[in-house]
Amino acid sequence: MAQAKVKKRFFDVDIPILNKETQLFGYKAEELAGRYILYDLTRLLRGKNSLLKLKVELEEGKPVAKPVELTVLPYFIRKMMRKGTNYVEDSFSTDCNDAQVRLKPFLITRRKVSRAVRKALRDKTKEELILYLKDKSYDTMFQELLRGTMQKTLSLRLKKIYPLSLCEIRTATIEKFLKTELKKHKTQE
Repeated sequence: MAQAKVKKRFFDVDIPILNKETQLFGYKAEELAGRYILYDLTRLLRGKNSLLKLKVELEEGKPVAKPVELTVLPYFIRKMMRKGTNYVEDSFSTDCNDAQVRLKPFLITRRKVSRAVRKALRDKTKEELILYLKDKSYDTMFQELLRGTMQKTLSLRLKKIYPLSLCEIRTATIEKFLKTELKKHKTQE
């Protein structure tokens, strides 16, 4: 007996955080679960070279892509650097409502500043971001990063220490989901 051949075809994958849809190639929709998509946000964010990493999950039989990581590309940061300035960067892990997130803020000062000012900026950034994110979900965090509201509020708070020419979250990555979110993910599968 001859076996029927199954052809690969394109499946529509919804990206709710961007209100867009994309297509993935596969045999069936269930096979797409667990796949990752890299989405270039350069045109959406008006020249801020960024990549959004999304993970495909099945919701009611339909593939939906959820954000996992947002990265500002290194050549955008190099483009923003000027002579006679300093930069401050940090990396720390903090908890959102439903996930543990690793953030890497990147700040560029307007002029050269002392080490004490850079340390004060780094400490204040960490403190503000931990307070800001403790009652927000990871989905809300990614939406605010894409809109720039998180960076704007952070910049206004840090202006009291020293005015910045750039205040950016270089990388935001979900390290793990907390128990409540994990239970929700397990029931969907």
